[in-house]
Parts: sequence; C-alpha cells; structure tokens
Amino acid sequence: MLRTKRLFFSLPEDDYSPRTDLAMEAVADLRAPTVRDVEHQREETAEAVISRVNIKSQQAAQSMGKLPGLYVTIEAPVLRQRNREAQQKVAELFARELANFVQLEENDPVFVVGLGNWQATPDALGPKVVEQLMVTRHLYNMVPPEVRGGLRPVSALAPGVLGLTGIETGEIVQGIVEKTKPKLVIAIDALASRSTSRLASTIQISNSGIKPGSGVGNHRFGITKETLGVDVIAVGVPTVVGAVTIASEAMEAITKPTPRQMPPGTVPLFVSEEQKKAALKRLLSPFMGNLMVTPKEVDVLIEDLATTLASGLNAFLHPKLDLDNVLRYL
Repeated sequence: MLRTKRLFFSLPEDDYSPRTDLAMEAVADLRAPTVRDVEHQREETAEAVISRVNIKSQQAAQSMGKLPGLYVTIEAPVLRQRNREAQQKVAELFARELANFVQLEENDPVFVVGLGNWQATPDALGPKVVEQLMVTRHLYNMVPPEVRGGLRPVSALAPGVLGLTGIETGEIVQGIVEKTKPKLVIAIDALASRSTSRLASTIQISNSGIKPGSGVGNHRFGITKETLGVDVIAVGVPTVVGAVTIASEAMEAITKPTPRQMPPGTVPLFVSEEQKKAALKRLLSPFMGNLMVTPKEVDVLIEDLATTLASGLNAFLHPKLDLDNVLRYL
C-alpha cells in the first residue's frame, strides 16, 4: 500500500525539545503550514514500514534541521527480536532501497566508511559493519576479468573519531577519496531518535551526506558530495535517545494518555507546551540535558544490526555473486 502527500510546515527550535536525526520524525512533529517543497510517501510491507521524505528546497531543509535530499526510513521492529529469517528479509529490503538511490556500473569502485567509536558500543555500528563487508578492491586489481565473477571493487575503512585520532573524520575520508577516486561513498553511522520505540529498529538512508557525531549532537566536518566531490549515501540506525526524549514521552503519557492507560473515572491533566518545556528545563538542568541513553542489551543489538546492514550492503555492492562465490573470496 502506497500513499503520497505534500506537506506544509515549520519546525520550532528549542534546546529542550526532543532532538532527532530521523527525517520521518521531523515530519511527524510538524505543526504550522508555512514551508513547502517537502513530499512524504509511506509504504507498508510484511516486514517493515518504509517512509520516503524528499526535502526539495533549502528553506524546507532549514526548517527541518536537515540537509536537502531524499531520506528513506525502514521501520522494522523485527530487528530487535533476533529472528534471523526476518532480519535477512529486512536486509533484502535495505539492499533494494539502496539500489534506488544510485545506478552503478559493474566496474564502478565504491568506498564504505564506518563512522563511530569502536570503544563505545552504541557508537560502534559503523566499524562493526565494516568488519563484515566483502572488500574486493585489492582482489579486483589482481584477478583476471574472466574470473572476477561479478565482483565490484569495494574498499572500506573505520577511521575512528576525532577524540582517538586528533584528525577530523571527514578529512581522513576526503584524503582517501582523493587518492582512490571511488564512484560512490557509503557512510554508516549511529543516530539519535526522538522515540524510544525506534531504537535499534529503524534504518535511515539518504543521499544528503552525513556529519560524523551527529547522533550525539557533535557536528563535525561534513561527509557530503560538496566536500568530497563524489556521490555520498548516508546510512544510519538510531542507537541512543536523549534524556529529554524520555522525560517528554513520560509527560506525554500523563497529559495525553490512551484509553488503555486511563483508569475508569480519571481525567487527563492539561499541560500547555510552555509548561511542559519549563518543567523539562527544571528537571534536566544543568547537566542532564545532554544525557544520552541506550538499551542495556545494546551489545547484542549492535551485533545483529551490523550483520543485517552488512548483508544488505554486500548484496547491493556485489549483486551478481551467489553465496558460493562470496565464500570463495572471503
């Protein structure tokens, strides 16, 4: 089922409003019909709900706090259930959506960069994905064309973070791109969500690029087509939420409960948006406003997410290889 609609909105900015890296959540929270040039599609499959948000103008992008471009979000709660068959189907959906972003020739080189800090589990998604990728650039230059079997030259790197290397991650990627000249860069990073229900169960793909550290509010040197000179696809999964998100969801449950949450005879409290923000400010100041929270089983979730993303990426990057040929090169 596919539904398309055009949205008109503006998004207020506030330090004590729940922040998000997901374009679909920015769309869901829109209120005033003041900004045009944003389209939203929603598709439902057996395994997931796919949202496509196309930000067509700088004005709309500024109101949303995003870069212009196409954002595709795959919401798949099965990713948290350790169901291998379901995770594989999500990986296939992920590969299909990637293929819709860019058309690659068989010989086009691709560089995959796993952003994040491998010493911090919620931020280790990018490096974990890179570990499971089928990298072939070195083999591609050594193997005769008749026995390559559908290989595409793929290189990958997990460059670490500024605090470990003293070098902006974007600068490292920029230097590698200048030297290796890939046709496409795929950047993988951990994100932040505005909803606890989307943690470790949502994959966002965009052609707008990415800023390393955006998941925890640290905006660095951008990895974009403008900075690198080649097409960039950003892939992210929310692995953290802010304390303000949890507090805001709790207040929402009190002030706007569902019928199931309300005992018979009770009346919901009325709290204005101004009162809510004032309460959040009192609760979270001065130190908890920047607190980031992640699930206690994040180790297992990151491993499963990395396997799912790597499976989808391998299928996208080497579409002509079957399992036997993949195992021959690994």
